[in-house]
Amino acid sequence: MYSLSFSVLFVAFLLLTLVVRFWLGSRHIRHVLAHRQAVPAEFAARIPLEAHRKAADYTVAKTKFGLLVLLVNAAVLIGFTLLGGLQLLSSLLLQWLDGPGMTYQLCLIGAFALISGLIDLPFDYYRQFVMEAHFGFNKMSRRLFFTDTIKNALIGAAIGLPLLWVILTLMDKSGALWWIYAWLVWSGFQLLMLVLYPTVIAPLFNKFSPLEDDNLRARIEALMQRVGFASKGLFVMDGSKRSAHGNAYFSGFGSGKRIVFFDTLLARLAPHEIEAVLAHELGHFKLKHIVKRVSVMFAISLLFLALLGYLKGQVWFYTGLGVNPLLFGSNDAMALILFMLILPVFTFLLSPLSSLTSRKHEFEADAFAAQHTNAEDLVSALVKLYEDNASTLTPDPLHSAFYDSHPPATIRIGKLNAAHQGATQ
Repeated sequence: MYSLSFSVLFVAFLLLTLVVRFWLGSRHIRHVLAHRQAVPAEFAARIPLEAHRKAADYTVAKTKFGLLVLLVNAAVLIGFTLLGGLQLLSSLLLQWLDGPGMTYQLCLIGAFALISGLIDLPFDYYRQFVMEAHFGFNKMSRRLFFTDTIKNALIGAAIGLPLLWVILTLMDKSGALWWIYAWLVWSGFQLLMLVLYPTVIAPLFNKFSPLEDDNLRARIEALMQRVGFASKGLFVMDGSKRSAHGNAYFSGFGSGKRIVFFDTLLARLAPHEIEAVLAHELGHFKLKHIVKRVSVMFAISLLFLALLGYLKGQVWFYTGLGVNPLLFGSNDAMALILFMLILPVFTFLLSPLSSLTSRKHEFEADAFAAQHTNAEDLVSALVKLYEDNASTLTPDPLHSAFYDSHPPATIRIGKLNAAHQGATQ
């Protein structure tokens, strides 16, 4: 009875999520196309009509492709669950491995990840070499694409399998409160990645060179001194070997923080604009946005692990999703997979809450940048980035509320212009 009810609930939420996401996508497409022929008045003097049309076409293409991927993912989800895909995979592995021990559990997760990756691969390829290439953004060779894919898989296995072994061992051996110990391990792992990623993992994919422009370096170091930010160094990343998109960010933790510029960004922006963009990024740090986000992530992960701690002991959780739990052996790996699969279905409607918090942080970081640099410099930098990245200036407001972590361009630029006018009066 409970399993049937859970199956119905799962299907109902999945259909609701699909309907809402297709509705939002269709709204977004219509809204962008309706404004394709006219640049918003506040951008008319800065962005050519042709660039605005390109952004509209790029946005529509991405949205349509995203809806196609959404349909495929929904079909794959049903295939893994209610149509018995995971049950079949589990049965095959049990026959092959002759027992439901730790090897079986790790192989089950590994096989699931491999199958999921192979399903995603054609879509990733199309996105890079058809859609991104059509709009002039792809700079990646096919050799590099497949090299990156293999590297990601190997690094994921090298890091993920030991972590999974620890988590699965805790689930099996540490009693009803295993989820607290697993949360401590997971949180520690996340903090460790903040330290190791910029210096160990990221260089496996990109080349990081010290910033050589002395004038720009002096300008940036003066900014960091003004705001009280200590960095391990200023680096330029060869992002142009993969994409024409540009960005800047800082990474690391504690004394290992480093500032990274995409080479495409340095090639496009003037020094005073780069300083303003960096001031925005430093604002996230000085206003403790990173700490707040990490803290929220830890709190949410604790909540979800507690929920998983309850669900993994419920037979209806497995049978309601097309899986017969093992009577003699651990079901922990299966519980992890099922929980990961269904979580987005039940949480999608909460997406605006995350977007709202992220936008608040973006406004605050913009205000910080306007205090420590010229707001007009950040405006001109953002306008160039909107144009270069073909970011639409006219998103559908409701679609944006669900999906966009940054405020719409018109609202964001409007606030910065107001700040600039206030500073000059």
